[in-house]
Amino acid sequence: MRKSQEYNEGKIFLSGTVERDYTWEHISPQHIIVFIYSGKMTMFYGKATTTFKTGDTVLVPKNQLIRVFKSPVNDQPFKALSMLFPDEALREFYMNRTVLENWNENIAKERPVNAHSLLDSFFGSLSSYFETHYELPEPLVLIKIQELLTIIDEVDRRMSSILGTFSEIGKIDLKKYMEEHFMYNLPLEKFAFLTGRSLTSFKSDFKKIFGNTPGKWIMEKRLNLAYQKLTVDKMKATDVYLLAGFENLSHFSFAFKKAFGYSPRNINNKP
Repeated sequence: MRKSQEYNEGKIFLSGTVERDYTWEHISPQHIIVFIYSGKMTMFYGKATTTFKTGDTVLVPKNQLIRVFKSPVNDQPFKALSMLFPDEALREFYMNRTVLENWNENIAKERPVNAHSLLDSFFGSLSSYFETHYELPEPLVLIKIQELLTIIDEVDRRMSSILGTFSEIGKIDLKKYMEEHFMYNLPLEKFAFLTGRSLTSFKSDFKKIFGNTPGKWIMEKRLNLAYQKLTVDKMKATDVYLLAGFENLSHFSFAFKKAFGYSPRNINNKP
C-alpha cells in the first residue's frame, strides 16, 4: 500500500505502528531525523538502496525525492519517531559552529548517524513521553530540537555538512537526474523544481536532451523497466507497478497491454 504524508514545521511525531509492509514516495521541505524503535526501513534514492534496522538513526535530507518501504521484523511492527528541523532552528544552532564542507558521496547517499548511547537515551525518553501524551507541547518541541542537534553535533560531525548548509536547489544535470528518477510518480512541476528549473525551462531542456516530451519518455522508460522486472527478475505484476512508478495496478495493466499487446499477468503466455 502507498501512503502520502504532509509535514508541519518543527514537529516530533511517532510514525505509528505498521504491522504489514507499505510504501510511499515523498519530498520533505525540511530535514528529518528518524529513529527506528522496531522493524526495518528501506530507502531508495534514485537507483541507490539502503536498509535501516532497529536502533538506527537516519538523516533524510530536505528536497530529495525518495521512496520508502517500512516493514515489521520478527513479529515486531515497524515503529519510529521522526523529528523535523525548520531552517530557522538550524541557522540558529550552526551560527557559531564549524560546518564540514566535504562529505563522501557514498556516505551521503546512506546518511546514517553514528550510533551512540546518547542517541539511544534521547529517543528512549521521547518514547516514554509518547506513551502517556499524544504530542509534545510546542515549547518542549523547540527544546528537544536543540537537544538533538547538540547530540548529533557531538557524536557525528559529518551531519553538519547537510544540516548546516542552506543553499537553494541549483540547476543540475537533467539527463542524469531523469535516468535515475523516472520511476518516481511525480508531476512534471516537481521534476522541474528538483532539477532547478521552471516548468517551461524543464520541458524545453528535456526536448533538447531526449528528443521527446517528458510524458512520453517517462511512460516508455517505466514500461520498459516493468517488462524487465516481469521477464528477467520474474516479479509479479502486483509488485512491479509501484516500482515502475504507476499509481495503481489497473492503470499499469492498461498501459502495459496498450504498449506490448498483452496483459502483464499473462506475460509468460504471450503469443
